[in-house]
Amino acid sequence: MQHDKVLILDFGSQYTQLIARRVRELNIYSEIHPFNKIPTNLAEYKAVILSGSPFSVRREEALHPDLSEIRGKKPMLAVCYGAQYLAHFSGGEVAPSNTREYGRANLSFIKGNEPFLAHIHTGSQVWMSHSDTIKKLPTNGVLIASTHDVANAAYRIDGEETYAIQFHPEVYHSTDGKQLLQNFLVDIAGLHQDWTPDSFVEETVEAIQEKVGKDKVVLGLSGGVDSTVAAVLLNKAIGKNLYCIFVNNGLLRKNEFESVLKQYEGMGLNVKGVDASKRFLDALAGIEDPELKRKAIGNAFIEVFDDEAHKLTDVKWLAQGTIYPDVIESVSATGGPSATIKSHHNVGGLPDFMKLKIVEPLRAIFKDEVRRVGATLGINPELLGRHPFPGPGLGIRILGDITAEKVRILQEVDAIFINGLKSWGLYDKVWQAGAMLLPVNSVGVMGDERTYEKCVALRAVESTDGMTADWVNLPYEFLQKTSNDIINKVKGVNRVVYDISSKPPATIEWE
Repeated sequence: MQHDKVLILDFGSQYTQLIARRVRELNIYSEIHPFNKIPTNLAEYKAVILSGSPFSVRREEALHPDLSEIRGKKPMLAVCYGAQYLAHFSGGEVAPSNTREYGRANLSFIKGNEPFLAHIHTGSQVWMSHSDTIKKLPTNGVLIASTHDVANAAYRIDGEETYAIQFHPEVYHSTDGKQLLQNFLVDIAGLHQDWTPDSFVEETVEAIQEKVGKDKVVLGLSGGVDSTVAAVLLNKAIGKNLYCIFVNNGLLRKNEFESVLKQYEGMGLNVKGVDASKRFLDALAGIEDPELKRKAIGNAFIEVFDDEAHKLTDVKWLAQGTIYPDVIESVSATGGPSATIKSHHNVGGLPDFMKLKIVEPLRAIFKDEVRRVGATLGINPELLGRHPFPGPGLGIRILGDITAEKVRILQEVDAIFINGLKSWGLYDKVWQAGAMLLPVNSVGVMGDERTYEKCVALRAVESTDGMTADWVNLPYEFLQKTSNDIINKVKGVNRVVYDISSKPPATIEWE
């Protein structure tokens, strides 16, 4: 089935991925492409959205898209930088704002009988984020909305299906943002809302069967949501021709290898568990630098995975749990925040000598969509609700060098913290939580004895996608009990601290 598609041109805004996710929440398929790499098959897209940007249209380094095959030919929505770009280079004027327009604002004027603003009322809250402002509308521009401080908050171009807004409808703070996107995409551009988890499963299974045929596929399971959903999708498509390998790198949570392996077998997956703990710990011996630790863990995984894959005969394909943000972030468009290149543990990294073709059933969808697809596939909600866990596992939560004893300590601490969150009904209110073992000893008193033992830091954050995160204000009573339990039950720890840093400026993990 062919779905209507929306093209989102990325100018480097930190919010670009949010635009795509909001569009998909309307059950409409969207794709992000760099502003300077516009797809040649434009006929496949029924509407175009221009993102915001950290750049200014007034500067020499302003980003210039080629809109010759888009503007006036397709419905187009220009957001923030896009709105200023259309004004500045089409007969209008953009100037520095007297005050940086950032944060919440309210629409003070809405032009009547405008389909773009249907069901949106005066006073509706919007989110501003710009230091420039549109002083004069472009040629044929028609003002359709204002705030108290921003006269030209929204306009349209007469004679075209082109709309422009100086605020961000994609962020949660714009209360009618979803309605605005629906007005533009459904009522004006005429897109069908048929992109659903059910349709994704049906079409992906068919695509896998067509692509892979009767070939064998090998997949490295991590215990996380992405690889699990990828495995169940592949299993639905090719059954026993899927060979799953679940490697214990010795850096998993307490008892996780056994419990997750049992869970996978209960799901009917063809899975082999490989306990390579010693191999990983040997490879990590004496290494303190975080990046070198990541490389050592990655190299050891490749070696173990390659050893196991060679035990299988006639395997032609390697499956990976790559998701859409991995794909976007591996392409640098503008040097802006949304284009930061990241090293993802499931994007590349396997040696050429494995000579396997790649199949990535989830590469078109976001994390929240992966969970919805998993629910459609009937995967246990508890597994789908698992917090993200880093690929290198506890290896980047033990600061400094790694030993079996340090792993034991952190596994015990982590288990008390995570199980406590679950028993207090807090787990599902947290996006990600974990404990860090710090490379410092501190003086303590236990009984009548002086101790000189480890300090651990607990971390719990709330987020939607991990790009930004706030620390969670956990109840004092919970923190008090957790701290007491850790110090009383985990030999080697005599101090517990709680991390109250947000991202940015801090990261979620400490390494």
